[in-house]
Amino acid sequence: MSVSKKRKSPRVRRLPSVVAAAAALTVGVSGLGATGAVAITTVSGIAQGQTWTVQDAAMPGLDTGSVRNTSGGALSGFGGIRLDVDGSTNRLNGILMRGFGINYDGDSSYSSANAVNLDGIDVTRDLTINKAGSYGRFFDTFTNTTRTPQTVSIAFGGSLGVTSATVQPTIAGTGNGDTAISNADGWASWSTPATSATAALPLGASTNGPSATVFGTPGYAASLDRMGDFQQGPFDVPLAAAGDDSNHPGFVNEVTIAPGETVSFAHFVVTGISERDLAAGSQVQAVQATAATLTTTPDFSGLSTPEICSVANFDLTSLTTAGFSAAACDALPPVVPPVTPGTGSTPAALPETSSPYNVIGKTITQQRADIAAGLTNSQQIVRAYLDRIAAYDQGPQGLHSVLAVAPDAMEQAAAADTARLAGDTRPLLGVPIMVKDIIDTKDMPTTGGSLLFDGYVPTKDSWQVAKLREAGAIILGKANLSKFANSGHYSESDYGQVWNAFDQSKSPIGSSGGSAVATASSFAAASMGSQTGDSLWGPSGAASLTSLRGTDGMQSSQGTMPLTIVQDYVGFISQSPADQALLLNATAREDNPNDTLDDVSNGRRPADWTTELTDSALQGARIGVPASAFDDPFQTTVTSDALRAQFARFEAAGATIIPITDAPAAPTRTRDGGDTSGWAEWVADHPDNPYETASQINSRSTTGLTPVQLAAFEFDRAAYREVLAGWMDQQGVDVLLYPAQLSDVHLNDSNANSFGRRDPQSSASGVPTVMFPAGTNANGSPIGFQLQGKAFQDAELLGMAYAFETSANLGRVLPTITPALVFDASALPGVVIPPTALPAPGAPIDPLPADTAGLEPAAVAPRPGTRFPIIAG
Repeated sequence: MSVSKKRKSPRVRRLPSVVAAAAALTVGVSGLGATGAVAITTVSGIAQGQTWTVQDAAMPGLDTGSVRNTSGGALSGFGGIRLDVDGSTNRLNGILMRGFGINYDGDSSYSSANAVNLDGIDVTRDLTINKAGSYGRFFDTFTNTTRTPQTVSIAFGGSLGVTSATVQPTIAGTGNGDTAISNADGWASWSTPATSATAALPLGASTNGPSATVFGTPGYAASLDRMGDFQQGPFDVPLAAAGDDSNHPGFVNEVTIAPGETVSFAHFVVTGISERDLAAGSQVQAVQATAATLTTTPDFSGLSTPEICSVANFDLTSLTTAGFSAAACDALPPVVPPVTPGTGSTPAALPETSSPYNVIGKTITQQRADIAAGLTNSQQIVRAYLDRIAAYDQGPQGLHSVLAVAPDAMEQAAAADTARLAGDTRPLLGVPIMVKDIIDTKDMPTTGGSLLFDGYVPTKDSWQVAKLREAGAIILGKANLSKFANSGHYSESDYGQVWNAFDQSKSPIGSSGGSAVATASSFAAASMGSQTGDSLWGPSGAASLTSLRGTDGMQSSQGTMPLTIVQDYVGFISQSPADQALLLNATAREDNPNDTLDDVSNGRRPADWTTELTDSALQGARIGVPASAFDDPFQTTVTSDALRAQFARFEAAGATIIPITDAPAAPTRTRDGGDTSGWAEWVADHPDNPYETASQINSRSTTGLTPVQLAAFEFDRAAYREVLAGWMDQQGVDVLLYPAQLSDVHLNDSNANSFGRRDPQSSASGVPTVMFPAGTNANGSPIGFQLQGKAFQDAELLGMAYAFETSANLGRVLPTITPALVFDASALPGVVIPPTALPAPGAPIDPLPADTAGLEPAAVAPRPGTRFPIIAG
């Protein structure tokens, strides 16, 4: 960019301050009012049959004001804003902003109920969709509520249409006719040209709908400072010229705002439809023509004169808006700064805790050792977790990983300490565990993340939860998830959407995102999760953690809401292979009930999972790398390069890496209402639940699999296990190596695939796969491996993960956005407030990419009940 970062923006005008209260010290919501928000909405009636779905304040509660998706595929999480306050050390500085209380007017407009405050800068946003013109106007205000000038950088942008090897958005044109975006352009457009011709889609025609973004008056100093990568970090990372990273444009402006002054930025986003069955280039030309018009004649209809006068990225002297004259701006009275002394960009002190024990990154093994050494006890550990949940998980800026905590958590911890003093030596005594909220707990609600089960408390624990309690564990709380485990890419429920533990702009992956984020953020020592497709290894990989999808039947799924009968697997997300072994010793037991006709592991479970945990477990192992296993579908290489570089560490530990062919394809299966079979089994096992039939819960099908069909499903899985074993023998390998993810995780406000995903065969066949961390890639994102074996190699695989951990010494990394709390013995306990269910959608939400084909719950009101109170003392 030719525009200097230090220049003073011209013609910045004053608008009466949005909130005349004293500036907050940290990111927070100024005022209340979000309770009246309408849920996420799909705006229809846009030209050419288009629809826009906007992330407003309710279900799933992202409240970013960005566009989740458009029906033409032009946008997929676009229109968000990030704010960087110069000199800020706030841990939330620069994240994708949220918490505006975005309200929908029922037609075409959205507005903020709240101003979000970052280091004294109040931010509001409004979106107005012009249906006839197929464009939206984003109007964002930034008010300096402090008594000193503040220099801020503002990024507007997000993700364009879905990318893959064959569908890649590229710059279609800019205002000055080239394909390089600069201050001189005023607008830029994108399309997804077809790379091969068909009768319906000629070569070069846009596969998805094209789009254009108008960012200001061409050549105007304040219209654009530079282009950044909105996903990776637009203030520090330039926008790439090609590849997936080029799909996330961030339009960056820098401005200095005087005390009491409001600066606004207006951006216009134009969308079209796919050029399938249309003339190639026709939609591209249409969106470009609209963008060109909006650049010279921006649509400021509905804005007041003070609002227009505050716009910084358009030359107001050139406007021809009816009833507006730039001269009127000079007559506006000055804004009186807040009377409270300013807080500048200094963040508030870290929250306090009355626990002297720092739980960050402390594994179960470490906690047990520290307790044995007299360094801590269960009460200090539980208090530390509860205070961290209260500090970092709640509110508009929280991670939203926890739905409930045990009301008697501290009492359970005290009982554990008393029992220990009396000689109790149970292996998990006083260890706090979080449980995914589709797994039964007799003392907390089990909702599946759905309003259908709001307030429902089962009469008994699931089988595995009961075994954990028998081993002495404290079931600390319930983890958020993708509703009914329906998505393998996001973790969104009726109580909110989980955010990434390492980057509060990104997805945690699904569906066990809450379990992984809670463990990574040190809200619990470990968590229970479940997997149908990727829901253990995906979230674990994004959070630098360990998990095991064991051989079919190795762990019980009794007491767990189903997604796909037989294929569902209930396991753990832990901080280390050693912790995983301790948890499995308690729950992977021979008296495991035969709950889904699929208990092939009887007689094959290890007596002690810890015996395989040796430094030499990789010695002599022949590790096969399937040909396409490390090929990212987004065509990025930063993660695969980092993982391939670590192949040498396996070899240094005594293993041999062997390139092999790809695995034989899994047999196809017609679902035939299989999900209803699982729900029918669950209803029969839960006579106290609010519903009498499976079809009341899952309206997608009214008939389940017959016993013959269920048996055939199991037979096909068992046969595929044999096929895989034969293929591995033929290739001359003992185990297989796969990545956890193949790209950086994408932003959380889309509905497209959130990461480069290539599944191993474990979910399709029921063979075991262990996921374990492997450091970070060049962008600082956590990465990890999966080792897959033959049936019943579970413990051996866990031992190999342990050997990698001890030899590589670079596996797990810790988040930095949830630092240690300040110890103060007199600090008041943090109070964990239960999240209330968000308003239901005003229109159907497009289904997310599923873990496998998923559920859409029936619109059946639950029986009356009171949600369980969770005030932790």
